[in-house]
Amino acid sequence: MSNNDEKQSSLKQLHQGLGIPADYATSCALPLCLEPAALVNTELDFYHRQQRLTPGAFSAWTEMREAATNQGISLFLISAFRGYQYQHDIIAAKLEKGQTIEEILRVNAAPGYSEHHSGRAVDLGTLGCDALSEKFEKTNAYKWLVEHSDSYGFSLSYPRDNPFGIDFEPWHWCYTQD
Repeated sequence: MSNNDEKQSSLKQLHQGLGIPADYATSCALPLCLEPAALVNTELDFYHRQQRLTPGAFSAWTEMREAATNQGISLFLISAFRGYQYQHDIIAAKLEKGQTIEEILRVNAAPGYSEHHSGRAVDLGTLGCDALSEKFEKTNAYKWLVEHSDSYGFSLSYPRDNPFGIDFEPWHWCYTQD
């Protein structure tokens, strides 16, 4: 069995264990995100946890954060790389709290389909705004990102009415240059 076949089999098992529909990959239109071969440690996130990104994404994130800081904008990491099992565990915890799989898949991609697996996605926060809140859209940090993120290779992954069926996530940005 090839490495790719092993990953597909492992993802299928993770999905079955969570009750994710068998047609998820085709119905959501999200691309499969493979875990990268190389990741580097970033600064600690908002919760003082070590995060990891691909070398290119980390370099671009650092440059973008410094540019924002120099313009009086606070930006910090809330989350970066997540492995397939970590994504599974996030969804499993929400299921245990009584959420339905349909509700969860509107805010969390299934294992294998989260951009966080690529090592290029970042969830960002700013001072004075609750983490992972749609209120982030009203901040100067969000306005700055909309105007400047493309210069650093980042784009907003889940705008309003995106084709993937993921709820609007103004805090979720992905480095598109790797």
